[in-house]
Amino acid sequence: MKFLDEAKIFVKSGDGGNGCVAFRREKYIEFGGPAGGNGGRGGDVMAEAVTALNTLIDFRYRQHFKARRGKPGEGRDRTGASANVLTIRVPVGTVILEDDKETVVADMTAKGTTATLARGGKGGRGNAAFKTSTNQAPRRAEGGFPGEERWLWLRLKLIADAGLVGMPNAGKSTFLSVVSHAKPKIADYPFTTLTPQLGVAQAGDGETVIADIPGLIAGAHEGTGLGDRFLGHVERCSALLHLIDISAQDPVANWHTVHAELDAYGHGLTEKPEIVGLSKCDLADDEIIAAIRAELIAAGASQVLALSSVTGAGVREALAIIAATVAESRADKEPVLWTP
Repeated sequence: MKFLDEAKIFVKSGDGGNGCVAFRREKYIEFGGPAGGNGGRGGDVMAEAVTALNTLIDFRYRQHFKARRGKPGEGRDRTGASANVLTIRVPVGTVILEDDKETVVADMTAKGTTATLARGGKGGRGNAAFKTSTNQAPRRAEGGFPGEERWLWLRLKLIADAGLVGMPNAGKSTFLSVVSHAKPKIADYPFTTLTPQLGVAQAGDGETVIADIPGLIAGAHEGTGLGDRFLGHVERCSALLHLIDISAQDPVANWHTVHAELDAYGHGLTEKPEIVGLSKCDLADDEIIAAIRAELIAAGASQVLALSSVTGAGVREALAIIAATVAESRADKEPVLWTP
């Protein structure tokens, strides 16, 4: 299945049914009078978050969603049937935006979350609704009111507890494959990861969902490389594990580069708890590791770990810190119940 995290759709709710012009003609009723019913309401267009989907690829092949219109009213004061709701199913974590791609319509953060995208038009009134003491036989009825229509953007932001960031070839995919059952593509050339990957790691007494995104390079916020749009998938994370290849020419400069891209992207990424992991430490001796670690701490990194996904050194320690950070964040988000 292809991964698609952004799509544009058109939604239109149903028009209301027309009102009816009718009169009673029963045998023993001398003055029958108007008996035209109202039209039915048009169908709403709603979105529902489901866990069975993890990509927006379906919306590449279908962009238009139109609900049915309400049935017209009938004689004997019968109101037309209202149209059914048209439900669009989207993955959990989808953000629905206006056509300007900035105004948020709904944020589908949990399974079963629903949002009304377009309300159906109201049904028109039949001639029975226009009867008055001075106009006892009206011969007019209202047409159904039109439904709403709009263009919307769907943007998927994966729900993960922790995110892996770093430059290409920093060892992010290897780390994810070691701590989880995920099978990301791993190779010795840059940008092997082209789409975000999710893995579930056992950390402490629970599970931690980790997201791996494509690597960042200088100028990513301007579109260089794969750009920075995949950073949206770590916006919801409680912690970031910033992996730095210790065998790189200048690991400290790489740390500054990624931080500059996170800052340019915004959305509070630089404010999230960050754990810096010096990856591929099996390729360096202890003196080099200690020197680079000291330089990173002097540059502003708060937690710097030495780890190797190949030998497993430092991996469990990194998972433990991530799990503790995630647990602390969850505790802060839990509502406090007031007791008298």
